[in-house]
Amino acid sequence: MARNPISKKPNPVVLVAGPTASGKSGLALAVARQFDGVVINADALQVYRELHIVTARPGEAEAREAPHRLYGVLSAAERCSAARWRSLALAEIAEAHGHGKLPILCGGTGLYLKALREGLAEIPPVPTEVLERGKTILDSRGVEGLRHELAARDPISHAKIAPRDRQRLLRAWSVHEATGRALSAWQQDSGDQDAEPGLRFIDLVLLPSRPELHAAIETRFRAMVETGALDEVAGLMGLGLDPSLPAMKTLGVPELARYLQGETDLATAVEAGIRSTRKYAKRQETWLRTQVMRQKNNVSVFETQFSESLPEKIFPIIRQFLLTGPM
Repeated sequence: MARNPISKKPNPVVLVAGPTASGKSGLALAVARQFDGVVINADALQVYRELHIVTARPGEAEAREAPHRLYGVLSAAERCSAARWRSLALAEIAEAHGHGKLPILCGGTGLYLKALREGLAEIPPVPTEVLERGKTILDSRGVEGLRHELAARDPISHAKIAPRDRQRLLRAWSVHEATGRALSAWQQDSGDQDAEPGLRFIDLVLLPSRPELHAAIETRFRAMVETGALDEVAGLMGLGLDPSLPAMKTLGVPELARYLQGETDLATAVEAGIRSTRKYAKRQETWLRTQVMRQKNNVSVFETQFSESLPEKIFPIIRQFLLTGPM
């Protein structure tokens, strides 16, 4: 129950974003407690029920304090696309609004958050082998090599994508490679027709300093290993799943799997997992800076990791957003 209930203007949504290990889940829970909210997962891997420890998924204790939705709802044998998540998320948002509760999106999967706010183009799926060819170009020629190819294929996307945004560069190159048509052309045809203009967003972005975040990532990864991550990965491996499935590529899973298969020692596997997580956090930070922080309205950035004192600064911002209505 909210300690400070207020009358909400129509269709507000709070979005808590930040790189992995920045404390998003803690902040989302604090907001949910204060404003009678429902926390809705916006992390591409926390949707899988077999991945609890390695994805740092909120547990039963958090669920007792506030409702949590779309956590652990799919099998690791499934593929959760942005389109599928968007449909699920919109249903949960509508359900929350219908019960007079505040939806709080929590996660760092940029593609999912962008899809929710802007809609999705009807782009055919890109075959795995095409993605692998793009990754080979990245590995052999670097980002500039892939950018050079993209400039000739899709100059509009080339101009829009940040110079070091590997994920979006690979996506744009792969779509053209697979379909023979530029990503920008697909988006122009149908990118906005599924947008959801009736929702009002406020973005709360946690952006700790690089040293602070790196330390948090290391601490959390080592704690995961100590509290059952190896057993969780062993269980996942025992399912005999397709290695190309998203769940099998979860941060930490390939590295710990190599240890369990006897290909490396535990210390090496842990260090590799920490490095992979730090690289992913850097990509998340790039996305936040280029896609979220450039917006002018209803975006608040906090250059720190979540702490118990932070809500005192954040709650007045949310309260004002809820009272003022559309901007």
